[in-house]
Amino acid sequence: MKLSTRSRAAVLGTALASTLALAACGAANESDASSGGSGESAAQLSGDLVGAGASSQQAAMEAWQAGFSGEHPDVQFSYDPVGSGGGREQFVAGSTDFAGSDAALDDEELTAAQERCGGDVFELPNYVSPIAVVYNLEGVDDLNLAPATIAGIFAGQITTWNDPAIAADNPDATLPDTAITPVHRGDDSGTTTNFTDYLSQAAGDVWTSEPDGEWPLPGGEAANGTSGVVSAVGAGNGTIGYADASQAGDLGVVEVGVGGDFVAPSAEAAAAVVENSPNVEGRGQYDFAIEVDRTTESADEYPIVLVSYHIGCIRYDDQATADNVEAFLSYVISEDGQQAAADNAGSAPISDELRQEGQSAVDAITAG
Repeated sequence: MKLSTRSRAAVLGTALASTLALAACGAANESDASSGGSGESAAQLSGDLVGAGASSQQAAMEAWQAGFSGEHPDVQFSYDPVGSGGGREQFVAGSTDFAGSDAALDDEELTAAQERCGGDVFELPNYVSPIAVVYNLEGVDDLNLAPATIAGIFAGQITTWNDPAIAADNPDATLPDTAITPVHRGDDSGTTTNFTDYLSQAAGDVWTSEPDGEWPLPGGEAANGTSGVVSAVGAGNGTIGYADASQAGDLGVVEVGVGGDFVAPSAEAAAAVVENSPNVEGRGQYDFAIEVDRTTESADEYPIVLVSYHIGCIRYDDQATADNVEAFLSYVISEDGQQAAADNAGSAPISDELRQEGQSAVDAITAG
């Protein structure tokens, strides 16, 4: 895929904390002032706002929904964490007003979405979070894994925890001969797309499958949704999986090999790798899809990161839907909305540059 050479200049920093109610109010006022919509006051917004998609966004969505609904109580807001693939399918079919997705639309989906919208589509990278490689192994509290070792485990080539490759990454650990049970998503998942993209970029000699939202190999254990993977890993011994870091809970979390170091997932390290990744070329005016560079050798960057999008139409059929989508996304991309997500989900607040790009799309939302 051809990439742009533009690099983001703004630093993804932490915004000042504020209350959800004040955040929603500020976002709504900004929306009313800059919108191409009706200019109705916040109190007049009503009707339905329906979204579906990435389960990784669920904790952030709870914060966003609380802030938005606190300011717009007459809007009936719902979000179904059905998974990224299901969210994109429902949006393209016209069943929802927007989708949450841990992967940008592919070319075929983009064409279908443009047909559904009757024109431009927006893809806004509003949720940035590390994907943790999580495990449950009795007696092992700390674990380092190089990219090739992770790829070998999930490809079914490394099958016991005392394998020489794992031992080489953990020379001071006492590793049991317990069998490894890899757990992967059973549904079409943007988290899987990002994870397999990492394996492909960082360990292409071992992981030869193309990045895909559907798990490409036989074997292992399948579980639906982020919560399903976390539950399956937690229920076994010798299990390993991948999930949004905010939902890792009490599971062990792998430190991933980057250059000559091992790096733990963090919002700051996830933000840093996104900061140095380019946009995808050839997209529409309001499409800000990112091609994450997962080959970094900087210990300040964590390469297994998901960039989760909100996807919708620039033009909706009715004004109420356009106003509701505009007001919601204005809150989501605001400093307060991003801080609410960071506080509830451990995500990395987007940069000022991403906010400015997103605002250009939000301001363009209209009806007709």
